[in-house]
Order: sequence, then structure tokens, then C-alpha cells
Amino acid sequence: MVALRERWNELIPGSATLADDLVARYVGRNRRAYRDQYLETVLTTLESLIQLSTDPTSVRLAAWFHRAVHEPGGGPAEDAESSARLVEQTLPSYGIDPIRIAEVARLVRLTGDLAAPPPDSYAPPRRDANGDVLLDAVNSTLATAPARYAAHTSEVRRDAGDRTAAVEHRYDEVRQLLEGHLYRTQLARQRLGPAARANLETELAGLDSELPAPWRGWQQAALAATATFSAIAAAVVSIAAAGASWQIPSVEPESGWPTVLLAVFAFFSAPVLFRCARSDTQRARLISGAVVAVAVTGLLVAWAQVPVTNPALGVGLRVPLVISALLLLLVAGTSALVASLLRTRVARFMPSRNLGQQLAWLAVPGVIALILLLIVQPLARSYVLSSNERVEGSHRPAGSSPDSVLDGNVAWVSRALTGAGAEEAVGTRYGIAIPRQTGVVEMLDAATGELRWRYSRSDSDEKPNIVATANGRFIVAEFADIGYLLLDADTGERKAAWPGRTRDHTIQQGDPLLTGEEVARGSDKLRGVDPDGSDRWTFEPGRCTDIGAVATADTVVAFLGHSCGDEPDEMTGLDLKTGKKLWTKAPSDMYRRPVVVGGLVVVAEPGGDSDVPAALLAIEPRTGETKWRWPVPRNWACRTLLNAAGKLLVVVDCPGPDTRENRQTIVTAIDSDTGQTVWQTTAAVSPRARVTVTADARVVSLARGSDGCWANVIGATGFRQVRLPTGVSCSRDAVAVGNLVLTSGNTSVIALR
Repeated sequence: MVALRERWNELIPGSATLADDLVARYVGRNRRAYRDQYLETVLTTLESLIQLSTDPTSVRLAAWFHRAVHEPGGGPAEDAESSARLVEQTLPSYGIDPIRIAEVARLVRLTGDLAAPPPDSYAPPRRDANGDVLLDAVNSTLATAPARYAAHTSEVRRDAGDRTAAVEHRYDEVRQLLEGHLYRTQLARQRLGPAARANLETELAGLDSELPAPWRGWQQAALAATATFSAIAAAVVSIAAAGASWQIPSVEPESGWPTVLLAVFAFFSAPVLFRCARSDTQRARLISGAVVAVAVTGLLVAWAQVPVTNPALGVGLRVPLVISALLLLLVAGTSALVASLLRTRVARFMPSRNLGQQLAWLAVPGVIALILLLIVQPLARSYVLSSNERVEGSHRPAGSSPDSVLDGNVAWVSRALTGAGAEEAVGTRYGIAIPRQTGVVEMLDAATGELRWRYSRSDSDEKPNIVATANGRFIVAEFADIGYLLLDADTGERKAAWPGRTRDHTIQQGDPLLTGEEVARGSDKLRGVDPDGSDRWTFEPGRCTDIGAVATADTVVAFLGHSCGDEPDEMTGLDLKTGKKLWTKAPSDMYRRPVVVGGLVVVAEPGGDSDVPAALLAIEPRTGETKWRWPVPRNWACRTLLNAAGKLLVVVDCPGPDTRENRQTIVTAIDSDTGQTVWQTTAAVSPRARVTVTADARVVSLARGSDGCWANVIGATGFRQVRLPTGVSCSRDAVAVGNLVLTSGNTSVIALR
């Protein structure tokens, strides 16, 4: 107290009483903060800066008075105002010039807003030498020794009252101080700035650990993580784009260096953007903005160079991948720029990693990975699919399919279909679907042969494999390197694209849909599939197992062959909707050639090494029980063919011997309900001729005669031959769609009347 009293040094002649009163105020018992040590620190620093002021006396008086009035819990603004009034009330009695009194009061009031960021020293809006010196001296408490500073801040928080509120208020106050220059004068910045900033950063770290919210700073951490990992993801996508083509067919040689440069740029941008997101400097913002500008420019260039598709030219996968990489780079640059703008202007302080920041750094890469897998990849595939497809046609109502009476005349001839014929024709509810060699599926009206619609792809020039499903309402078309697409049989519109993982699956049955997956050195898998390609269930019986299956309206019968070990072959029934196993049985030898007829599964019981079975068995699919057994005559010698025709099982074979001279074919129709023979016809037809069976159980084959092409028709009424019109190709197989028989011309499909 004595030392403090000696600092007065007769600032005002005859003012010993005033000095004693001021000292008594700072050492009063009701004070918890801003006591004599605080005032001594301010006065000591003031003497080192006083040469910068224009009115040293006024500045010294303001320093003595600025906290002369202080109530517990009072803030700087209230203290400054009360202390300024004390100046105005006290100093006139000591004969002080009113101008000086006004200056002292003004300076005291300035100390009420210490936490506000000061003007930038490089472009000050005004000069206030006295105010700058006083405020720097008052803020010199920030640069005291760490122990003394900690004691001072503890006193300030204790003086504030409510601890939680005091900590939160002090946290915001310290952050605000760190946002700007701590000192107004260059001399104070040089002498006090480093120590003050270190004290404030230490205090802020302690306050951050005291506050109950564990999430502080997660926003900036998330932005920094987004900037870093988005750039890395952009590099990965760019590398993937380098292996894809920009257009289909690709230009040889197609340059890949732009995507390589993009990958390198994105990869090296990741650490740079990480630093920019953690910095508030102008350079950080310029770098982040430059990355944004590069990404935007790249997007504009890429979009301008997207190929214009036509039937012969398609868009490659590189287009969406490059655009995705540029979008990720744009997100990275924008995130770094926003993080830099949100950071304090000059503070280098980074709060200690709390739970929120740690979770942000863990969550962001996971979110980006999910976005790549669940959004970017599907969108890229969807873009390529939609950009390269086109549907043409009049969408006229479908006509009803006529029945072929096979009288030697033609019902209709389709227009020219290069690379297509009747062999691949698939009947649907809305017409006859024909795949073509150029990546095209066409739907012909069953009544007239006119084109109803055409679905074509620019990115495929191979003939797709097609099957009808959902009772003829849809077509599943398999395009090479694309996978399975679901087409509406009425309009030709694509309704779904099967997931990419199903690309290598094989369709074991089209209606209802069953797919199989061959697994190397493992167990094959059987799946019940919806028309859109989603799995309802998966059946995986075990190691070294191959699977074949057929399905009825509600049951799947799977035939399991074990290729290793001594396990016997099995036959298993599964529920079609759920895949639940219903039954299992182990036949002595694996049954062959399963066919579904009348709701039963008919199989061939092996007859040794011969292709002729010993018998035909009808299996009840829900129970696995044998409903009937039909013994195959021992004199049959050819490969037995089983076909379903409504409720009839049509069996095609030949009476022996199995020689090229044998010209006899025997056709037997068996009632699927009873297993009894309904009719049997033997005809003078080569057993090696390929046959098709109509819905009313007629067996039709083509044969070349000396005077043209003939149709052999074997049915319940016997055998007859019909001479076909000129133009029908006998070298290509006939196909029955219902009761309509289709044949092929050189470049057309011909329906027989």
C-alpha cells in the first residue's frame, strides 16, 4: 500500500487526501478483484508507454481512477461510468482545469470496452494517443507472469458471482480478445503481445475444459475434415475415371492425362486445404478460393465437352466420374474457405480436441465414403444408363396373338431385323420381344408383326439376352458390360437397373425369377429375385455345391450336387417368397431335366449312362412326395425331351436304335394330374430335328425337302407335313409363342398362319 501511495508523486499539488482515498478504494475489504496489485501493474506499464501520450498527466490520472469505483459482480462498463462520474465530482475541488477533467473522464470511460477489437494499426480511422496508451496499460495485466495472471483471472471469475455464468462469459470475452490486436501501440505489441497471447490461450484452454458442453468447435473440425477428405475422395474418383472411357466407342488412343492431372492436383490439395481450414490468413482464403475456381472451371469445361449421344455414340463412365471428382474438389475448397472465414482473424489458438471435434473427424470420412458408395456411384451409373438409352415407337395398343393353324400360309412378316431371328423371340403379354445384335430390344405386335417399340443402347453393340417375367408384364434384358435392365413390356421404358453386384449372376428361371451365382472354391448360391433385381432371399447350402432349380407358383425345387466329399446329392424344396426350407431328400442319383407342368415338377429318373431315363417322376413341390411315376419304354433310344403344354407333359423321343438312319420320332402326351398317357404319335421325322411345342401340345419342326422348306407337325390327331412359303429359312429353328409359330427369314421374323 505504501509503495502504491508513493506512485502518486504529487500528480495534483495538495492532493494527498485524494491519493489516500483512491488507494483505500483499491484495497477495500469488499473488493474481490481489481485490487492494489492490479493497479500497480497498470501504473508500472504506463510509465514505460507514457512517452507516447500527448497529455501524460491526464493519462496517469485516468489510470488511477479507471477502477476506483467497483462493485462485486460489476462489469467494466459500469465501473468505468461510475469512476468517470467520480472524476467529475472530485477533481474540480482541487482546482483542475475543466478541459483536463473532461479528458480524464473520457479516458476512464474508454476502459469500459476493453474487449472490443481495436482498429487495425495499419489503417486506423483516428488517432488517440492518450487513449491508446491508457488502454494498453490497462490490458498489461494480460502479460503478467503466468502464476500472477492465473490468480488475477481467478479473482475476476470469483468476483462475478455465478461460476458457470462467469466461465461462459469469460470464455467469450477471451475469444473476443484473441480475435484482434491485443494492444493499440506498436511498442506494447512488441513488449507485451507474445506473453499476453500465451496467457490468454492457456486460459482459454482451461476454460474450454471447464465448460460442460463437449461439442465446442465441432463445426470447424467438421469443415476441416470435409475439406481434407473430400479432396482425397476427389483424387480417388479421378483415378477411377482414368480407367474409363469418355465416350463409347472410345477414341483410340483416348487421352487419360487430364484425369491423372486432376488426381494429382486433388491429392496435393488435401494437406494444403487442411492447413487453410485451420488458418484465418488472407493467403489461406486465396488458396481455398483458387481451388474453388479450378473446380468450377473444370466443371464448365467438362460439361461443354460431354459427347452428344446418338444410336452409334454413347457417353462413357468417365464423364460422371470426372464431374463427381470436380464436385468433390469444389466441396473441399468451399469447406476450407468457409472454415477460414469462420476462424478468428489472427488467433493461432486451437482448443484442445474434445468429443465433438473427435467425432467430427471420425464421422466426416465415413459420411464421404457412404456418399461415394450410395450416391456418387449409383448416380454415375444412372447417368450413363439414362444418357445412352432411347425408346422409340408409337405405343399403339397391343393386338391379340393369333393361333397358327399351319396351313402353309404366312400370318405376317416383320420388317427387316438385321442380326435377329425367331430363335430368340420371347412371348409377353403385349407382344413378341426380339433381341438384336446392335444392343436393341424390339417389341412386335403379335397380331400384325408391326413394331410397337424399340429400346436401344448407344453403349452396347452386342445382342442382349432377354427373358419375360411377372406373367409377361416385364422383360429382363442382359446387356454385356452393363448388366440386367428391367423393361416394361407394354411401353419399352426402363423400370429398373439391377444392382451392379448381380451383373455376373445367371437367370435360372424367368417367371418366377430365380438367379444363380457361381462361387469359385465355395458354394453356389440360389436367389429368389424380384423383377427390380432385389433379393428376397438367398439359399447357400454349403461348400463344394452346385445348384440347379425350377420354381412353381409358390415353391422352388433345388437340385444340389456335391463335388467334394462323400455327401450324396440332394433335392430341396424352398418357399418361393421367403426361401425357407420345406423339405430335403437324397435320391440315389441326381434327377435330370426338371420341367414344371400343371403345378408339379417332373424330372427324369436316370437310366444309367444312357440319355434315356428309366422313368419320369412327378414331384409335389410343397412336400417332395412323388405323385406318379411313368416308366419310359426300354426301346426308346434318343435324348428324351420334356416340354410343358398346359396340363400336358409332352415327351419327345425316338424308338431305337439311336442311329443316323433312324427316321422315327415318337411324341407322347401325359396328363400331369394322373400320370396317364393321353395320346401317343409316331412320325417319320428325324429325331435329330429341333422341335418346338405349342400351347396346345403340337410338336413342330422344320425340314428341308427337294422342293423347299417343310413343317413337320405331330399332334393328337396324327402327323402331317406342310410346305412353307418361299423365304422361310429351314436352317434356323422355329419357335412357338403360345399357339403362334414363328420362323425366320433372311432378315425378318415370319409368323405362320
